[in-house]
Parts: sequence; structure tokens; C-alpha cells
Amino acid sequence: MKVKIYISLFLITLTCLIPAQAQVGEQRHNFSLGINGGVNLNNVSFSPSVQQNFLMGITGGITARYISEKYFKMICGAQIEVNFSQHGWSEAYKDYPQVGYTRTMNYVEIPFLAHLAFGKERGFQFFIHAGPQIGLWLSDSHTIKGDWETLANSTNIVTEQHDKPVDNTFDYGIAGGAGVEVRTKAGNFIVEGRYYYALSDFYGSTKKDFFARSAHGAITAKITYLFDITK
Repeated sequence: MKVKIYISLFLITLTCLIPAQAQVGEQRHNFSLGINGGVNLNNVSFSPSVQQNFLMGITGGITARYISEKYFKMICGAQIEVNFSQHGWSEAYKDYPQVGYTRTMNYVEIPFLAHLAFGKERGFQFFIHAGPQIGLWLSDSHTIKGDWETLANSTNIVTEQHDKPVDNTFDYGIAGGAGVEVRTKAGNFIVEGRYYYALSDFYGSTKKDFFARSAHGAITAKITYLFDITK
């Protein structure tokens, strides 16, 4: 299943980057550069499971985009970003409000996205993004309150994750989303919603390890400003 997903994303990106001489579409050479920023709503897929609320983190960095062609009404291109991004999780238990735990994990992330847009080339557009993403863990921090040791001894609540260091610093997965863009003479203004699903685990997941699954998930809302270098 994972292999099929990667192949599909690769083919989408490749289609958008093939020179127009090999396509039916109209060729474009629009390269844009800019900045992006926003927030992540994070959680982690644990197995054994850990009860959580969303943890908010920041994300932001630089964006580069290349539009290669217009194929009928669809504008095709590719986008790459280099971002600082915060992930992690926040634990909360209704029956035990006296305890709490949050773990904030800092990454440098690079999404490689196919860009498919519909609308006016100068004006309003709707677009979708999809592609692989990689990340490198930089650091983490945590906050903890309450007597977790006593609680763990008297309940089946999992606390193994609290003091456990990151085992795998390389993160990878799939990102996808949609948004709107307004293209003006002053630049391109973009609002986007995106979801990231990690395929990797940041804790060891072999048979001898405690967790079989420890993967990030994030809902991202961001704004981006791009200015055209070439048109």
C-alpha cells in the first residue's frame, strides 16, 4: 500500500515537471520564491495508545515554486519548502485532571509537493498539493505536572513515553492539502490547509521495543507570500 502511494505521488510530480514539448499543454516558466508561516495542530499515533488532546506548534520557512505548464484549465507545477516545524503531543485524562504532560518536538522539514491549480493566471485560484515530506529532528522539550508514578502504578495508563529519548531522528511521510491563492502585481497571497501523515516512527518499533507505533500527525493552517522571479 505504501509503495503504491509513493508511486502515485511520484507520477503526479513527474507529469507536472516534464517539458511542454512532450505535453499537450501550454508551456510556462514561472518561478516564484517567498516565505510561509502558520500553526500545527499535532498528535501522535501511539501503539499502545495514549490519550491526547491536540498540541499547537508553530511552522514557518521559505517556499520555492515552479509552474511548468497549463494543461487545459489545470495549471501544473511543483513546490518545495524548507521549514522549522513543531510537532509532539499533549496528554490529558478526564478522570485524572491532576496530571498533565506535553512534549514539543522541533524539526527541519522539507515537503516536495505537486502543485495543481485551477483559475485565472492573474487573479483567484484554487489549488491542491500532494507529495512526500522528510524531516530531521533537532530538539525537544516537555512539561509535566502531577504524580505520574503513583497513577501509573494504580492504573493501566501508559507512561513509558515520558522519559524516553528519540530513537529515530529522521522523519518521513505524506503531506497533502488545498487552498486559495490571489495572484496580483504585488505578489501572490496564499491561504492553505494541509495534513501530514508520518510513515516513520520516532521511537524504536522492533519486537523488543515497547511501542509498535509512534508517528506524527499534524493539521496545518498557513499563509504564504510569493513573488515571481520569472514569468
